Amino acid sequence: MRTVRTLRSILGVCALTVALTAGLVAVPNEAHAQTPVLCSETSLVNAITAANAAGGGTLELVPFCTYRLTSAHGTGPTGPVGLPPITTSITLLGVGATIVRDPSAPAFRVLQVQGAANVPGTKGQLSLVGVTIRGGSAVSPWPGGGISNLGGTVSLLTSAVTGNTAVAGGGIYNDNGAVSLTASSVTGNTATTTGGGIYVNSGGVTLLGTSVNGNTPDNCAPSGSVIGCT
Repeated sequence: MRTVRTLRSILGVCALTVALTAGLVAVPNEAHAQTPVLCSETSLVNAITAANAAGGGTLELVPFCTYRLTSAHGTGPTGPVGLPPITTSITLLGVGATIVRDPSAPAFRVLQVQGAANVPGTKGQLSLVGVTIRGGSAVSPWPGGGISNLGGTVSLLTSAVTGNTAVAGGGIYNDNGAVSLTASSVTGNTATTTGGGIYVNSGGVTLLGTSVNGNTPDNCAPSGSVIGCT
């Protein structure tokens, strides 16, 4: 009976996350079918590539899976990227899934979103729901170890960015774009200069019920660029 109750509790958490997702995931992806993604690096890379080609999509990650990246699968104007750069409207539904750069892999950031303001011809919009981004390491001198937003739109819901490194914006780097974090966390990231958690070069970052702390040497930079971040 205890096992049955535990299983019911896990299913309840999954159902709650799906319900929140239905209400809060960005509208542009509603026209696209939801695509399940097997628990492997290759499956995730291929799914993002296909979604970009299709003009966007919603990718259902395996609950509690760790997608371990062993090499860079994309390049951009600011260095190698673990996953193909997001150039269309893509949602990653995680329910506890983690996307991590393998410690033995060469240096690269985990995710990059590209929009027309920085990369002409792109319309990157990324929504993360119940996903942890961990272990990214941007190649010097480029910023954004976990997520780099170059003119696009990034939304995090019940997600985490942790244990990433870069020259600036160890966790998240924003340039000419918009980033929003709801019920999420940015913790334990490191920058060798400033903006250990979040660095805002331009554009805006908004926090709602989100914790940004324990980053080195500071949480957000420049000072005052992110309201609610100290």
